[in-house]
Amino acid sequence: MKLAQFLGAAIITSFLSTSMSALAQTPTLPTIRIIAIPGIPLPVAIAKMNGTFTKYGVEVQAEAAPSSDALRAALACGKADIAHAAVDNAVAMDQTADVVIVMGGEGSLNELIAQPGIHSLTELRGKTLIVDAVNTAYALQLKKILLADGLQSGRDYELKPVGTTPQRLQAMREHKEYAASMLGPPTSILAEHAGFVSLGSTRQLIGPYQASGAFVTRPWAQEHSDTVVRYLAAYIEARRWLLDPANRSRVVELLVKEWHLPAPVADETYALLKEGWF
Repeated sequence: MKLAQFLGAAIITSFLSTSMSALAQTPTLPTIRIIAIPGIPLPVAIAKMNGTFTKYGVEVQAEAAPSSDALRAALACGKADIAHAAVDNAVAMDQTADVVIVMGGEGSLNELIAQPGIHSLTELRGKTLIVDAVNTAYALQLKKILLADGLQSGRDYELKPVGTTPQRLQAMREHKEYAASMLGPPTSILAEHAGFVSLGSTRQLIGPYQASGAFVTRPWAQEHSDTVVRYLAAYIEARRWLLDPANRSRVVELLVKEWHLPAPVADETYALLKEGWF
């Protein structure tokens, strides 16, 4: 009996030792903290779903920022490693932080969306227009579009910071005095389905525009250069996967499930991916 007990204890000890040794030999993947606005980029969701980040040897923690100001602050103080947002945010940070853009992402699919009944830029005179932040990103698009029509911020209209793209549409639903805002898909599609009016796309009104992308602080990128390359490679592979027409139905299903979009809106959103990004 004692011999059996001894052998049993020896077997358990050997098993635990082998298991602990195997765990100790399993490499810990570097974790990248990303922050994004208005939501987690679709390629990130795809890469996590398909195990693409693991394939390239990184783990990713993703968080959506409530505003551009919050996103810039998180990146600057080191609470986030990579930011996905309009790259004008990186330009805005450049005066106070050593920031570098490491990837483009979108040729701007934004549209100037107005309240029902407004059908021209001149009708925005004297109105309140809402933005994420007044000093960067799509607020700059809006200012340039209206300046070309003779309207100057502060003189002919007021800019009011509200928050992310979905928050701005909700604000326009609740406050009819908010006359217009720059919105991108899928929010712009939802807005038009709800009766809001498109006064034109960014490309129609001011031409090609580098919108969203990824940017980092230069010291972090220099210290983690291999990790940055692995992340970008995984992101690109995920983006190619979702742009493959063979995967269209799965991407639309993901948009419906994770982004809570009606199926027709999800389908329209996917159709725009060939033209740019969001």
